[in-house]
Amino acid sequence: MVRPRLLILITLAEAGGAQTSVAQLLPALVAEFDVILAAHGPGPLREAAEKSGVRLVELQDVRRAINPWRDLLGLIELVRLCRRLRPDIVHAHSSKAGALGRLAATIAGVPTRVFTVHGWSFSAYGGLAGRLYLWVERRLVRLTTSVVCVSRSARDLGMAAAACRAERTVVIHNAVDVGSFASARTHAGPPRIVSVGRLAFPKDFSTLVEALAGIGADWQASFVGEGPLGAAIADEVRRRGLQKRIEFLGTREDVPQVLASSDVFTLSSRSEGLPVSILEAMAAGLPVVATDVGGVAEAVVDGETGLLVPAGNPQALTDALERLLRDEALRHRLGAAGRERALREFDVPSFRHAHLELYRRALAQREAAGPHPLSVVAGPGE
Repeated sequence: MVRPRLLILITLAEAGGAQTSVAQLLPALVAEFDVILAAHGPGPLREAAEKSGVRLVELQDVRRAINPWRDLLGLIELVRLCRRLRPDIVHAHSSKAGALGRLAATIAGVPTRVFTVHGWSFSAYGGLAGRLYLWVERRLVRLTTSVVCVSRSARDLGMAAAACRAERTVVIHNAVDVGSFASARTHAGPPRIVSVGRLAFPKDFSTLVEALAGIGADWQASFVGEGPLGAAIADEVRRRGLQKRIEFLGTREDVPQVLASSDVFTLSSRSEGLPVSILEAMAAGLPVVATDVGGVAEAVVDGETGLLVPAGNPQALTDALERLLRDEALRHRLGAAGRERALREFDVPSFRHAHLELYRRALAQREAAGPHPLSVVAGPGE
């Protein structure tokens, strides 16, 4: 029996939440689908594909930055890829691959086109850029078979903005392999704060540094990740005299171990979908202090598994972090509740099952509808 062919598109193979979600999904797909992954550049997603036995195609012209000429070349590259591989389903992740991939798949006559929203770009950026992203999303609606939102808030935002339709939208929360994370252990020295994220907007490390500077309790902190704002954030750390308290660990392959040696996880963001880094912290039994944006509140229950603060408010972030730093019992209670919630709500089996059911339903609807190269099949509701 010939397996249906599934082409997964993502802009970059680097470390990130969208890439982690794809990596979590791959092992569950290969028994039922002929899976091909297309991405640009190096990164852990390449190793995940190899480990799962998934063929990888190196993209040359699909990049994160907006560049009309490069984006045109990227579209042509994806059209050619779809025509060569003739997939039954194209599933695109990340904003750039999501836009170019859905358009290319339509041009190439791919019958099922799925897009996962890890965060709406039009909500993350203001001004002209935000309006441009929204204009693009509204025009891609009719080309999209199914939209997967990683949080209910993302679904609601997309429908309110006419960027997706209820009958073609499904919510599948991000997930982590909870069993692969050891619970955080007691260690010597002051409490350690850890933050994992790309050093770039919409992550707001500048506000986090300002908040850390205001803490009166003893502490140490680790920033895990790299990005274009890394130098500016390091300058801010030096300007505030925090070099001995904050260490930059760069991209790490041992994030579970870093979390296990920490006491508090924090994420200061201006916009989010449902951050995988928060789910990993919960799996490691860490209390979470995070900005209440996007789907964060769907993971972190304020006062039960962590503390939520307004975005862009360094004093509120300072107060929440200091509260946990001074109360070890509270840290342990919130962390333990977070791990239980991660096991119950965000472990990988249900995440994988939901994607498989989405693909199966789309293929069944396609078969029932009969051949039509540009037809759009409605995806399941939540």
